[in-house]
Amino acid sequence: MGRFIFGVIVGLIIFPLGLIGWFRWGNPPVAVADQPLPFEKQITSVPLHSRMDREMIKTPPIQPTDDNFIAGAKIYRDNCAECHGFNGKASPIGAHIFPQAPQLWRKHPRGNVVGVSDDPPGETYWKVANGIRLSGMPSFDHILSNEQMWQVTLLLANANKPLPPEAQAMVSPPPANPPAPAAPSNQK
Repeated sequence: MGRFIFGVIVGLIIFPLGLIGWFRWGNPPVAVADQPLPFEKQITSVPLHSRMDREMIKTPPIQPTDDNFIAGAKIYRDNCAECHGFNGKASPIGAHIFPQAPQLWRKHPRGNVVGVSDDPPGETYWKVANGIRLSGMPSFDHILSNEQMWQVTLLLANANKPLPPEAQAMVSPPPANPPAPAAPSNQK
């Protein structure tokens, strides 16, 4: 019995020291291109969803109006599209963030869901306001006003519905640059 207890004690000392050594001098996956740690997604998503469920605002303080959709589309274009893409055009940057940034204008394979249109607006607002650690999602709490964060939230909550043409134009990819005019020829 003494050997067993000694083995447990030694294991309780060696394992944490080995883990600390691996983090300090080993090669833990820290690059975006590295394979994730086992259970990394579960380790980070469980507390994230628990906290969002506890803290999210259940009822948006503004209404989903055309003016709010247009304002939200401008905010999206200026602050979100670089990573989350446009309607019909995925972001090349978003595909190379770990974890990958969701393409918020992509229709889901099943159903009528586009991006996060099936999430409660309070969940999307929480993500916009607080950001998500260990991902590329920043906190916009000190960048956008409360109203602006709700405007972009309501836009995304309604991404699966018809939007005002002005809002739709802002979340669509910008037109490609036209080719430069050909230089005049010096031939006579």
